[in-house]
Amino acid sequence: MRTAQDALVANGARPGRLRSSGADALTPTERRVASMAAEGLTDRAVARALFVGEKTVETHLGSAYRKLGITARSPSAGALEAGIRERAAGTRR
Repeated sequence: MRTAQDALVANGARPGRLRSSGADALTPTERRVASMAAEGLTDRAVARALFVGEKTVETHLGSAYRKLGITARSPSAGALEAGIRERAAGTRR
């Protein structure tokens, strides 16, 4: 028996992610951008490395901050690293 999400996908739907917060909710692009930001790169440097605009980077970081519960950029490197490490380790909240 298939789950509801499996049935939706089988019928061509693109259901949203099941988690809306925490590291598991990050998209691959949000994770990549957040990792680069956590390494200390500026938005401009991330944008150049990924061949996208700075606004795109800002949008991805904003989404990542919201999902990880980060309210300010200054302490974000540690929080981003912790959130990304949580995802890599496979731990869930």
